[in-house]
Amino acid sequence: MSKITIAIDGYSACGKSTTAKEVAKSLDYIYVDSGAMYRAVTYYFLEHSVDIEDRGQLNEALGRISIEFRLDAEKRPETWLNGVNVEDEIRSMRVSGKVSEAAAISAVRRAMVKLQQVMGERKGIVMDGRDIGTVVFPQAELKIFMTASPEVRAERRLKELEQKGIKSSLEDVMGNLMERDHIDTSREDSPLTKADDAIVIDNSNLTFDEQVNRILSLAREKIEE
Repeated sequence: MSKITIAIDGYSACGKSTTAKEVAKSLDYIYVDSGAMYRAVTYYFLEHSVDIEDRGQLNEALGRISIEFRLDAEKRPETWLNGVNVEDEIRSMRVSGKVSEAAAISAVRRAMVKLQQVMGERKGIVMDGRDIGTVVFPQAELKIFMTASPEVRAERRLKELEQKGIKSSLEDVMGNLMERDHIDTSREDSPLTKADDAIVIDNSNLTFDEQVNRILSLAREKIEE
């Protein structure tokens, strides 16, 4: 059976990563969390006090960054930065408040896109992010654009933070999401936009299983073509 590339784009807190992981698991595909890659870069910048306005310092830092995904004991992918598991650290509000700013930098995007394309040279991959169907894998056989209402997204993100023991408020989370939406959609380099041939899935009123099954159905149609 042939394998395809599945690109899933969309707004923050739409459940892209969780959905993409389950789709990859169901198809026995490789999952790459592009958002986690940008979060890892942002975390590195914060931890090492990198001045992102200083291009020389920025490029030097990017040259020292290595990102990979490893499976935990339950076969769930985790983000490793320079040999250290940073899966929890990169999900903090501290990183969330800076990741869109870092991701808007052309040098950062070029470095990550290059790494992502290397990861996806072989078919049988599911990747989610902001520009996967438009920039990273414009030839992907299946492109999905996920969205949901701001209220639903904020509630989901707050619940996610609470489960990780991170305290925040619905107001703060909503503000962070709206700011990220603005930055993601208005940046000059690879803004968040729906690919012309992407299929929109609004999951505001869908269960997790419903959205996963919807994408799996679309994927299997493409695989059988």
